[in-house]
Amino acid sequence: MSVNYAAGLSPYADKGVCGLPESFDSKDELREKVEALAQLIRNSQYLVVHSGAGISTSSGIPDFRGPKGVWTMEERGESPHFDTTFEEARPSLTHMALLGLQRAGHLKYLISQNVDGLHVRSGFPRDLLSELHGNMFVEECEKCGRQYVRDKVIGVMGLKPTGKYCEEVRGRGLRACRGKLISTILDWEDALPDKDLNRAEDASRRADLALTLGTSLQIKPSGDLPLVTKRKGGKVVIINLQPTKHDKHAHLRINGYVDEVMSQLMGLLGLAIPKWEGPTICESSAPDLKPLPAITVKKEVKKGVKKEGKGEGRKRPAEPNMKEEDEETNVSNTHSEHPSRATLLGLSERLIRLTEGQDFAIELAYIIESSFC
Repeated sequence: MSVNYAAGLSPYADKGVCGLPESFDSKDELREKVEALAQLIRNSQYLVVHSGAGISTSSGIPDFRGPKGVWTMEERGESPHFDTTFEEARPSLTHMALLGLQRAGHLKYLISQNVDGLHVRSGFPRDLLSELHGNMFVEECEKCGRQYVRDKVIGVMGLKPTGKYCEEVRGRGLRACRGKLISTILDWEDALPDKDLNRAEDASRRADLALTLGTSLQIKPSGDLPLVTKRKGGKVVIINLQPTKHDKHAHLRINGYVDEVMSQLMGLLGLAIPKWEGPTICESSAPDLKPLPAITVKKEVKKGVKKEGKGEGRKRPAEPNMKEEDEETNVSNTHSEHPSRATLLGLSERLIRLTEGQDFAIELAYIIESSFC
């Protein structure tokens, strides 16, 4: 993602396998595979995309484990090359193509390991995005959970205080929250944000197609989420130049630059790639509805946590336990007779509109949302 970001992380020895050789499909093979991907997307009812550092290399931000990645160069005792700053970086063709897929109704949810903020700055709706490792431009109130998207990078990592305070006012005549704002960027041992992880897991269970772009899938738990889709009967498509941890689980494996693949894909689907006209923040995928209030999530940050399980720090994982995933799927199925989260949230949003945002309706929406996070 960035030399500055990588340098800000705590020392950690096991950073995964770096510098694996890249392989490229022939021109004809690439075209055939992209045509197959286009048909899978046409047939899909719930597409989820998992993005990694490889989609930002064309924006001038180096990846981690590629031939010229930050940690690959570090292993060689060399300094990585960085062409831009976070503030100056522009979303790549792939970032904008994903926005086009979402607007066309194909892409239902986006799960990202990236911290560069390019998904948010591209205008991708934040309510359809999980940024599992944080965002360099986002700080969060540790008291009420309100998030602030800034024009400049926060400059603090590891969920530490940024020196600012929350200005959220929940009701007329009340004082501002004044909670401490903290960085959303995780260090190695920091627990993943509950809200983003829960939504990512839920989307992965609902998906019938998981598309991974520019990630080696080595970091757990984010790298194992596509397998949740497969265990539920969905298909996994992997687009990456280097081998990935889960290639053997892929229905389709494409060896090509993500920008080239996405350009061909959008053409086959008859979709235009939106033009980027500067940083644009979109909070909700349904602009006609009032957004739900921020959710307070109490984070319990522990050092030295195990490498297994939900809420863990970012680690290079062992092979996933398929038996545990099957058991988890069976448990979730036992609750199918209850109203879905989408149904309850839809009712709460209608209530907010009918009551013109009265406090009790907003509080009800908050309670419903919290119960699913």
